[in-house]
Amino acid sequence: MRLPLRSLFNAPRTIRAVWRGVSRSQLKTTSLLTCPSPLQGDGVCDGTPLRSDPQLFEAQFDELVTELAEKDLADPALADALSRFREVLVYNSPGGKRNRGLSVIASLRDLLPPGELSQDTVRRALLVGWCIELLQAFFLVADDIMDASVTRRGQPCWYKKDGIGLDAINDSFLLEAAIYRLLRRHCRDQPYYIHLLELFTEISFQTELGQALDLMTSTPGQIDLNRFTLERYKAIVKYKTAFYSFYLPVAAAMYIAGIVSEEEHNNAKHILLEMGEFFQIQDDYLDCYGDPAVTGKIGTDIQDNKCSWLVVTALENITPEQRAELKECYGRHDDACVEKVKKLYNDLQMPTLYHKYEEDSYLRLQALISCHAKNLPHSIFLNFAEKIYKRNK
Repeated sequence: MRLPLRSLFNAPRTIRAVWRGVSRSQLKTTSLLTCPSPLQGDGVCDGTPLRSDPQLFEAQFDELVTELAEKDLADPALADALSRFREVLVYNSPGGKRNRGLSVIASLRDLLPPGELSQDTVRRALLVGWCIELLQAFFLVADDIMDASVTRRGQPCWYKKDGIGLDAINDSFLLEAAIYRLLRRHCRDQPYYIHLLELFTEISFQTELGQALDLMTSTPGQIDLNRFTLERYKAIVKYKTAFYSFYLPVAAAMYIAGIVSEEEHNNAKHILLEMGEFFQIQDDYLDCYGDPAVTGKIGTDIQDNKCSWLVVTALENITPEQRAELKECYGRHDDACVEKVKKLYNDLQMPTLYHKYEEDSYLRLQALISCHAKNLPHSIFLNFAEKIYKRNK
């Protein structure tokens, strides 16, 4: 039975499971840590209630912080630095939606039958998920400095905290270094270790190239609307967001599951990069139209002269007079200018254009899944789609 994506999102969970080829009995256990002995009743192992993947994921964070900041290096001379490292981890890694990190174990459960998911495999998958969250934290701490952002996840950006400032640059390096310490300690004896190292380093490089494109296109004080082309926008989104946010978690799960075929990874990439593009377009839209109380951040794309989907799309639908006004007001840290740009967006009916793009994007996604996911479970991609469809933060 094959349902349209919109119908699928609104269907009961059991119907979605049938569409994905998951049995009802599997549905009851796919979010639970594999039990070494038979289950007793519903979700109980030897009298102990089993925890969901999100609960296991949250519980593992405290263990990783202790490992990195207390047990990893015992030199007393590093006590102050390690105390600072703990503070960096606790402030910047939790929070957010955890979609990237949790997608590793979710994808792995779609790729392997429950009988092949040992407790050690689940634990390592959760750890790899935290490595992706640390990568995200590394990018965000640095990005907030470069963008002069004010808030992140409903609290002041790390560099904005008293006594931090540009020391946050080194703190971001610590977050990145933690990834490879954890992978070495917990995955070095696994056949997929080298694949994970190459995956993280390659995608970090791709993301940093995307950030370079973004910075070069959005130079503060240098307003050049001719830079804001759809081609440049797509390149920024693909490299800055889509690879690490969407391809990385699934690719990591595929390697853990023993799927190393370049063809299958390319098939997954075709679908996931399309999702990543839509995700960033949502972010751009929410930067202007989202509620900061919900999104957890104050949008600054207009002031920061960002090459966002809104300005690129506006330039494709604008009159010469409107273009002159946009050039006069865009990229300026002036409340009146920001309001003029927002009024211009409304005059161009940007919310309507966005919602049309949203519908068209899901039609493309459905076609890509049908074309490229012949040997991969459709549920991997549908799980992602459900998380981002109609999101408001």
